[in-house]
Amino acid sequence: MKSRNDVFASRRQALRESALASGETVVSMTATLVRERSETPPSDTRAVRDAALRLLQTIPGIEIVSLHMAAHPVANLVARLAGGQPGRRLIFSGHLDTYPVGDERQWTRPPYLAETHDGFLYGRGSCDMKGGIAASIMAMRLLAEQAMPFPGEIVLVLAGDEESMGELGTQAVIDSIPECRGDAVIVPDVGSPNVLRIGEKGMIWLRLEVAGKASHGAHTHRGVNAVDTLISALAELKALEALRIDPAHPAVRVMDEAAHISEPLGGAGEKETMSRVTVNIGRIGGGVSPNLVPGTAWADLDIRIPVGVSVAEVEKRINAHLLAFPSVSADITRRYEATWTNADDPIVLSARAAAQDVLDAEVVVNMRVGASDARLWRRAGMPTIVCGLTPYNLGAPDEKLDMSELPILTALLVSTAFDYLHKYR
Repeated sequence: MKSRNDVFASRRQALRESALASGETVVSMTATLVRERSETPPSDTRAVRDAALRLLQTIPGIEIVSLHMAAHPVANLVARLAGGQPGRRLIFSGHLDTYPVGDERQWTRPPYLAETHDGFLYGRGSCDMKGGIAASIMAMRLLAEQAMPFPGEIVLVLAGDEESMGELGTQAVIDSIPECRGDAVIVPDVGSPNVLRIGEKGMIWLRLEVAGKASHGAHTHRGVNAVDTLISALAELKALEALRIDPAHPAVRVMDEAAHISEPLGGAGEKETMSRVTVNIGRIGGGVSPNLVPGTAWADLDIRIPVGVSVAEVEKRINAHLLAFPSVSADITRRYEATWTNADDPIVLSARAAAQDVLDAEVVVNMRVGASDARLWRRAGMPTIVCGLTPYNLGAPDEKLDMSELPILTALLVSTAFDYLHKYR
């Protein structure tokens, strides 16, 4: 007679093998989602939400909790798979919207045909993150078909508006749907199966406007050049980049230990970028003609803030740096704090062990350079990790994913869910 541990190991192995054999199905599911246009703006996710709904309705025992819409046309979906035994609630979180396609003439393959070539599936939103959504749905299907009963439940949240910071998507469902309060969250957004992302930087979007005095360009002594003032103010604000994470913060050790794997994937300088404030001058303008002294000027800045440094501290320093420029007004249009999940949290330990088993390779945990909906879950008090596909041409023409990674991600998700819900019931 098999022991309880033997039954657990046997089920776990069967789930893993089924997931690794699911590549053709998960590729087809991803293609189905990619073919539905869902760019932000306007984040019209109704068609792709309905496509995901049809895929979910093939899962035995699935409950569609909500077809949610906080504001037209941002359509969200919440589905639940109950395991039939008491336990924890694990949330899979995905975003249905994508970056804009841009100039379709720059694409070598149409952005919404989901063509496959040389092992890649092409299309806007393929890696970011419709492939991750397909893997999540497949993981839930395998749990429903092969693992019943199991402790706890899986809740799948699919939302729009992520590319516009998620307030009408993930944040709206967190605020309004009780089933979106869980014990842990996995976001299969882009990254790499070898690197589990457990934290993200904070952000300030800053608008500067400068009032000068217009005059003819030949009579500069009669004017006050607003662009000159703006350039000086921007140079002063770049000094914010000296503000770094406290060396004693535990995230420093996490980044140090991950660098040998994460840095080659994330690009040289990734660790340095995650360790300090960055100031990106994203847009700038002023004046009306080369031969006129500009009476006005403006700039939009994206300021990213490392974990352990507060938004309030950065705001205080912004104000201090701008004291010398009374003609410059500053308006913060967006702000949020850095977030992170402790590396020893059960969901992190479960995911890391599952990934190492599936990949048969070293897996590290690290911070994440870019933002995702993970910050919204952490802000609501839920431990959250990001683990997804390797991005290719993210936000650019010919976005694509490596099809061989789809069953790997599926296996990672189903193994993590199975282990976490059984071990931490």
